[in-house]
Amino acid sequence: MSDEIDKIDRIVTRYLAAADRLLPGRITGFYLVGSAALGAWHPDTSDIDFVAVVTGPATRLRALHIVGNLVTAGRALVKRQTNIPGTMNGVFVAAQDIGKPVTEIRPIASHSGRSFKPGVGFDVNPVMWKVLLEKGITVRGSEPSELGVDPEPDKLRQWNLDQLDGHWRSFAEQCVSDNPPRKPLRSPYETALARVTGPPRLHHTVATGEIISKDDAVGYAADTFGVHVDDLRNPRQIGEFMLEVIDDATRESFRRPGR
Repeated sequence: MSDEIDKIDRIVTRYLAAADRLLPGRITGFYLVGSAALGAWHPDTSDIDFVAVVTGPATRLRALHIVGNLVTAGRALVKRQTNIPGTMNGVFVAAQDIGKPVTEIRPIASHSGRSFKPGVGFDVNPVMWKVLLEKGITVRGSEPSELGVDPEPDKLRQWNLDQLDGHWRSFAEQCVSDNPPRKPLRSPYETALARVTGPPRLHHTVATGEIISKDDAVGYAADTFGVHVDDLRNPRQIGEFMLEVIDDATRESFRRPGR
């Protein structure tokens, strides 16, 4: 694991160096969440997810998205990788907002993969804020608990149910259709397989209140549903499995705590 930690450290240090050149003194808090915080980061496949606290104006975040990931993208291109492992994906929150209840925060901006979105940040949600508070890795600034971070635990369960019955059901239904989803340079099967652990992760949170990694979701799928995700051979099988998980989580008996 030390090699993985060293690689994360190098990538993060490079990104923050770019941030400090473009936005000197503005990034006053920086926290790793996602797979790095959950102990499931893989150098050949994983991104690096973060939450950044910004003090004062932040007008060059779009440039940071590009400059901060330039070396990582270049290395992936040289290796002819269809994905770009080590990409810095994150959300930027104003210092005066970080202590608000998570569903009341309006992010300054976010970037993920090739996408940069001002005023939007999906990761500002009860799941990611729970990870931030309980397992976030502090790179810069005060500890998350000292910031008054509020993941609104009373909203965690319903937020996951809504995601399962909305976003994930739509994706699963597309997988079982005659036109399954696909991404550039990836087959429909690769696209579906990359997301197969999404519903089991959310199902686990609905059932237990805890957040698990994609790696742990593989075991959870096997233990709870008797499905080994590597045995799913096409988008339709993946979609059918996802729908099974979603239907189980959203049925009325499961929706009540204390099931």
